[in-house]
Amino acid sequence: MKTAEHETEFSAPSDLLTSNVRSYCRGMLPLTAKLEPWITELCQSTTLPALVQEHGSPLNVLNTEPFQRNVTALYEVAQAQGIDYDVYFARKANKCLAFVEAAKELGCGVDTASIQELQQVLASQIPGEKIICTAAVKSEALLRLCLESGVTIAVDHLDELMQTVILAEQVNRRADIAVRLSGFQHQGRKLPSRFGFDIDEILPLLQDLQHDSPHSLQYLNLIGVHFHLDGYCQAQRLSAIQRLLPLIDELRSREFPVRFLDIGGGFPMRYLESETEWDTFWQTHRRALLGEEDSLTYRNHGLGLTPVEGTLIGKPNCYPYYQSLVQADWFEEILTSESEAGTIADSLRKRQIQLRCEPGRSVLDGCGFTAARVEYRKQQPSGDWLIGLSMNRTQCRTSSDDFLVDPFLIPATEDSLLPRTPAGISGYLVGAYCTESELLSLRKLQFPHGVGIGDLIVFPNTAGYFMHFLESRSHQFPLARNVIYDNITDQAELDLVSH
Repeated sequence: MKTAEHETEFSAPSDLLTSNVRSYCRGMLPLTAKLEPWITELCQSTTLPALVQEHGSPLNVLNTEPFQRNVTALYEVAQAQGIDYDVYFARKANKCLAFVEAAKELGCGVDTASIQELQQVLASQIPGEKIICTAAVKSEALLRLCLESGVTIAVDHLDELMQTVILAEQVNRRADIAVRLSGFQHQGRKLPSRFGFDIDEILPLLQDLQHDSPHSLQYLNLIGVHFHLDGYCQAQRLSAIQRLLPLIDELRSREFPVRFLDIGGGFPMRYLESETEWDTFWQTHRRALLGEEDSLTYRNHGLGLTPVEGTLIGKPNCYPYYQSLVQADWFEEILTSESEAGTIADSLRKRQIQLRCEPGRSVLDGCGFTAARVEYRKQQPSGDWLIGLSMNRTQCRTSSDDFLVDPFLIPATEDSLLPRTPAGISGYLVGAYCTESELLSLRKLQFPHGVGIGDLIVFPNTAGYFMHFLESRSHQFPLARNVIYDNITDQAELDLVSH
């Protein structure tokens, strides 16, 4: 039996449990997370440790209320501009079925990127006309399911187009399609993309089909034009829209019944509270790479930048975690931008064309976080500490280099077999994969009150892509469980997604 003396020595000091959750962990230069109240409240309660104890580490905790608010804000912007508009939630951004149900309640559509996603959305009783399939690779089985279910297919290339025609003829149904386009001119150069038909080639291609294979067109119902641009540049999207409006006119003149223009996703969002912190981090990081400051990252990782003969080459390989114009405000500025004799909204209204979009990350802003248990602390010869968590790097990662938001540390309320580290240590969060590169965050973090085994590390605002986009079961580790938390009742239940 533990003595009272041991309990006092090895448990978290009581004042740690009641003070600000941000104070236990921060970057050497802070990058302070923008937070929803439900996240702050849950991280200050005893409910979160109990959930991790029940469901394991790491644990994804989600709430759909911010999703509903974020989607509604987009509809309100469109309504104020008097345009026909619809949102198709990009399901690939988060696999939880709770967001499919929330989309259904709102009456918005869903963008699916695989046969599994499509099957799940159809099983949720969302009708085919409220679904678009934008999968990068569409198997015959996926195309056939789209046809049988009345799902719009975003057609990416000629093989896909002709395969759709053949399958449509087999099932004797017309395929609702949107042609995905790319190669738009912007500021004197062509925007490159691996996706879509080149915009300069689509009219000749359709003309050839009308002339050489009119039978094929009997099975195609070209109801939309579609694009999705990499990055978050508003001006590039304006260039694409302004190029597509006259193309829609031309397609309609050729008796293609185009009724919507889909601008894809890439709506920006803001993870951080402070632009100053973001700018200061990058200024200092650049100096550190040139040897002018102490390193802010593990082994002076460049985050996309490389020092060469006293200069830096490359560009940051990270999401722009602070952006000033985001979400509904960014969208409103697109609609009110100049176009033809008025605005983009005017041009859409004049043509009676519906505008669609496929946001993912931005409508999941504030919808979740990932919590993981501290399993060990290990001091390196350099003096830095490695903090080992029960998770792996694929469980909070996208294709970019790092998650540049300060995590939280929540001290354990239960006694530990070992004492906390000294106060004021600094180091790195590491994960469970057996590689030297298994860093959960490349940024060096400081822990003013030390770290104890059983403490929780919380990565905030991970619902959009970070939880699921790259998650892996290497080493036979189970995937993280996903719980949907109701902040009104303080109850959580497992999401219905099976894996």
